[in-house]
Amino acid sequence: MHVIVARDSAGRFSLRIPDGELTAEDGPVLDDEVRSVGALSRDCALAGDGALAGNAALAGDGAVSGSGVLVGSGLLRRDGTGAVVATALSAEAVAAVAARLEPRRPRWVLPSVERDYPALVGCGVRLRRCHDLALVEGLLLAFAGAHDRSRSLAAAYARVRGLAPPVETEHVAAPDEQPALFDPQSSGLPPGLDPADAAEVVLADQRVRLDRLDPSGRLRLLVAAESASALAAVEMSADGLPWRSDRHEALLTELLGPRVPAGSRPPALAALAQRIDEAFGRPVNPDHPESIVRAFGRAGLAVPSARAHVLRRIDHPAVAPLLEYKELARLHAAHGWAWLDQWVRGDRFRPVYVVGGVVSGRWASRGGAALQIPRVLRGCVTADEGWKLVVADAAQLEPRILAALSGDRRLAEVSRSEDLYTSLAAELHPGAAAEHRPNAKIAMLSAMYGGTAGEAAATLALLRRRFPAAVSYVENAAAEGERGGTVRSRLGRTSPPPSEAWRELTGGDGAEDTARRASRDWGRFTRNFAVQASAADWTAVLLATLRRRLPEPAGLVFFVHDEVLVHTPAELADTVVTCLSEAVDETTRLVFGPACPVRFPMPAAVVDSYADAK
Repeated sequence: MHVIVARDSAGRFSLRIPDGELTAEDGPVLDDEVRSVGALSRDCALAGDGALAGNAALAGDGAVSGSGVLVGSGLLRRDGTGAVVATALSAEAVAAVAARLEPRRPRWVLPSVERDYPALVGCGVRLRRCHDLALVEGLLLAFAGAHDRSRSLAAAYARVRGLAPPVETEHVAAPDEQPALFDPQSSGLPPGLDPADAAEVVLADQRVRLDRLDPSGRLRLLVAAESASALAAVEMSADGLPWRSDRHEALLTELLGPRVPAGSRPPALAALAQRIDEAFGRPVNPDHPESIVRAFGRAGLAVPSARAHVLRRIDHPAVAPLLEYKELARLHAAHGWAWLDQWVRGDRFRPVYVVGGVVSGRWASRGGAALQIPRVLRGCVTADEGWKLVVADAAQLEPRILAALSGDRRLAEVSRSEDLYTSLAAELHPGAAAEHRPNAKIAMLSAMYGGTAGEAAATLALLRRRFPAAVSYVENAAAEGERGGTVRSRLGRTSPPPSEAWRELTGGDGAEDTARRASRDWGRFTRNFAVQASAADWTAVLLATLRRRLPEPAGLVFFVHDEVLVHTPAELADTVVTCLSEAVDETTRLVFGPACPVRFPMPAAVVDSYADAK
């Protein structure tokens, strides 16, 4: 059963269950729901202000904890098509309906989980399954080579109906964003069109496209996994990552000195800046790279940039304080007191995750630098009393993905080891695995990222001889990119086509060297896209599978690329570890088939602090 829930630009929800989605088993429940909500709406009108205490009829077994209130005048009813519909519902009303329907395991259809789900989560709702129209539209547009087209509900509806592209002013705000006065928003939908009706049209169109494009069923798996990942992302933001503010404050004071007003240098940075001035014999702005480059030039040292790896090669008394300044200034700017004030509330770090925010399908974050928690701050990530953190990281995920994609049996055998690079070194340099592990890693990264110079070229040649199927796979992907083509991930993520500027460079009118360089650059992109996007497929399915398996009240609280953190009561920690192992096995079967010989180890550590897992 599909249940469509859509929110208008005023924040009111509409709900629609197409008649064809109902079964004989669902009918009596929904009939009860229609009567219950109808009676409740009448009572609300009598009570005034939409308030009604003791909403047991809709809450159902306490699934919406402490709800007791249904706000708004929305009423579930059957329309002329037999569909069950409701309009102008509050989030609390949708939560109450969801509590009754969730035991039937419907698939909820939302125009955008990132935009619409937070309000429902705030009312205590946790949906098991969903179809995120925006994420799915993005995947389908990319599949058709239309990455640059809007995936919003209004734009998708306009395409289905043959309308002009809409003007949209809605946006997803970060939690800390303040609304502007007199900031009108428009969904871009035709006037008078209910968003749930538009969502039904778009859903039907997406089903037709999936039927046409996806005979293997892989793209459907990606659609389900990406949508479930979107649910997990919103839930992780709501639950937050356990974060000890007191430890963070103490660490900042220890490293930077007492807190100073915004715009001022903390004492430690001020002292380092003075040492830098003394080393150069004149004032230098250590926050300005050009100032640093000029200072070294005046000292007779020509440097191409002020980057740390460049400075480390220089013999000058300013280098040591400069490097220390850079490290502490980065901490102060990215995770200092201002960051702590903005992003940590109630000892929980609550970032906003963006599912598929990178073209390869990797996640991004909207503010908070969620995907870049410095090692020095990981001690702040501490489980609550009586709870544990289960930290798991997929070991060398992308080389294993390449082994599975390419069907290279020899590389699959290498993947049986938990440390693939040591096993690879033993294959490339028998008898000297430990010594050659760094070279083996360079060889594999060269294959996936396109390095061909110096030591990388020699090791890549050796890799090509030992693992021809794996190397051919990425080289074919690179060749496709060099021709201006696109490549797909295992489940169907599609690389964007080159830009018009690229086509002009490589179309024969530009200089030959420039054209060749542009062609190779795009080939390097598609070479890595095939592997990295398939890794994003695998992790999306893993998140969906693990989220479904976890016992309550354990929950996902952090995810970055190929690492997950679960916050769990201590007595459930071993169960969570088992769930994780089973989720990895299930994910591999779903993505690569039951006969996949590649091993995907994801060792888990049960710890009190994130720092203890590293």
